[in-house]
Amino acid sequence: MPAPELQARIQASLDKHLQLACQFFKQDFPRPKLSFRQRGKIAGSARLQGNEIRLNPKLLVDNQDAFIRDVVPHELAHLITYQLYGRVRPHGKQWQHIMAEVFGLTPNTTHQFDVSKVQGQTFTYRCQCNQYSLSKIRHNKVLKGQQYVCKRCSTALRYCE
Repeated sequence: MPAPELQARIQASLDKHLQLACQFFKQDFPRPKLSFRQRGKIAGSARLQGNEIRLNPKLLVDNQDAFIRDVVPHELAHLITYQLYGRVRPHGKQWQHIMAEVFGLTPNTTHQFDVSKVQGQTFTYRCQCNQYSLSKIRHNKVLKGQQYVCKRCSTALRYCE
């Protein structure tokens, strides 16, 4: 769990961007629940039906300014988009409009954070042309019968024990 001061900065960013959306669209939006339970390599996620923003506490601590400036409004834009337009493409024109016109931000869809601290165990797989590191989740899917194919050479990936 992030320090209380950092949580307060994140909440202030959320409140600021929510106010911008309310003013722009001339309507009230419910304040999202904020949690720090996101895991893995994902910086944040928006739970549309629950009106919740989940942030990755480990990535947050190492990238505080980027979270306040970019990640919080990115996830809030998903919630606002859902409340205005229903289910649409996650990073489609409606979401991009909110990011650019309402928040004044470049609508980036991915982050460039160092995820080495949060990356879980990986498993080495090979095809005819390359070697890949698959996550534990994907490795377990292979064990249950799922098959992954190289996009370049179209051969099945094989586990390297």
